[in-house]
Amino acid sequence: MIIDTLESWWNAFINFTSGYVIPDWSALVAMLPILLLIGVLGPILTILALFWFRYLVKRPRAKRNFAEVRRPAPLDEAGSPVFPVGEPYSIREAVVYEPGATRSDAGEDLVVACPKCRLVRPATESTCGNCGLTFTLQPTTRSLKPAGPRPGGRAAA
Repeated sequence: MIIDTLESWWNAFINFTSGYVIPDWSALVAMLPILLLIGVLGPILTILALFWFRYLVKRPRAKRNFAEVRRPAPLDEAGSPVFPVGEPYSIREAVVYEPGATRSDAGEDLVVACPKCRLVRPATESTCGNCGLTFTLQPTTRSLKPAGPRPGGRAAA
């Protein structure tokens, strides 16, 4: 009697575990596309996402130089202002303005020297009347200067 009971329990246990121990091969074959998706495509997409994230974090960034809005023209040995070519400036104020400016703060028209022949012309014209060089002064992106000392580790005296 005890042997019959133990045998029936054993048979129930074998029947219960046979569904897990002996696989249903047709169900496993049907799951192959899912296993391939998880086992092959999943790691590839994960690696691509990690490389993309690493690139976003460590990508080279363009260093920005902060544009001076207006600056006084440098002076030569005689004390006369020297105006750079290709940048608009005001002769009366002796101030060099940012690219793209056509009027000074006082309302006068700015002039610009041609980079090729150095003929002075109004900043509103895009073509040089002497050599025919066509260039348009584009306004730069305005950026705020960072607070703190200048680059190099120490403040300017």
